[in-house]
Amino acid sequence: MLWIFLLLPALMLSDSLPEPQYALYTADGSPTTLDVLLQATDTVEVIFFGETHNDPNAHALEALLLRKLTERHRPLALSMEMFERDVQLVMDEYLQGFIRERDFLRDSRPWKNYRTDYRPLVEWAKTHTLPVLAANAPARYVHLAARQGIQALSRLSEQARAFLPPLPLHEASSRYRSKFFAEMRRMMPRDTTAHADTLASPPPMHGNFHIMDGQNLRDASMAYTIALHLIAYPSGKVFHVNGAFHSDEGLGTPEHLRRFRPGTRMLILSARPSETFPDFNTEKMAGIADFIFVTPPVED
Repeated sequence: MLWIFLLLPALMLSDSLPEPQYALYTADGSPTTLDVLLQATDTVEVIFFGETHNDPNAHALEALLLRKLTERHRPLALSMEMFERDVQLVMDEYLQGFIRERDFLRDSRPWKNYRTDYRPLVEWAKTHTLPVLAANAPARYVHLAARQGIQALSRLSEQARAFLPPLPLHEASSRYRSKFFAEMRRMMPRDTTAHADTLASPPPMHGNFHIMDGQNLRDASMAYTIALHLIAYPSGKVFHVNGAFHSDEGLGTPEHLRRFRPGTRMLILSARPSETFPDFNTEKMAGIADFIFVTPPVED
């Protein structure tokens, strides 16, 4: 009966998150409702959700929106920054029931907060037969680009390049670059290793001058994954979850998506923890997304 005990950890995990605390606003700070947001999803193909990775309310909102979108739209795919393109086969095997969760967790390299924050999304997709796109670039290639520059990727084998978007990559926009390095300067006194959504490797002051290339590779990889799915399923919709920096203001990943699949209709959502909760902070939040969820502040 040993198998019973091996299954217990998985069975004891919750597949749901608590109801989120949030106030919802449009880009200009006008209060709005979830029903209005859901109506806006009817006319787009990709819904970007930008999170702060340690915000429990953002994760609860993702689960809530995935449920609502599943009820409203089919075919629907869940796309995630939290899994890398070279584990797509493992993801598919798990969703189809071929492999156990323990094997999936061993081979898919999930983030350390997977069980608490992202497992409910994957399990919902598994139960409701939604594809899950492992959208991010493999970290080893992000680190290569960040150390040696984007041109280093061209020296990889054909098999390795199959996990990447087409090379050479289009450069990040000047607006995105300016925003990226301004954020790096703001964060420099802090422990930068805890902010995976804005830093792909050590900052330039540590002798690394290609960090933007690593960030650009992540953005392009997620966009390319989404574009390929929409090309294969032109009547489908994609709900894509990433760190807010990758999609706020329509920069980063949405910019690359416009290049890979011109005319793609997108809706940008952003969850912003704030000391001013539930009020909208116009100076910091206006224009960052089509809809902004203001959530209670979180600890660093």
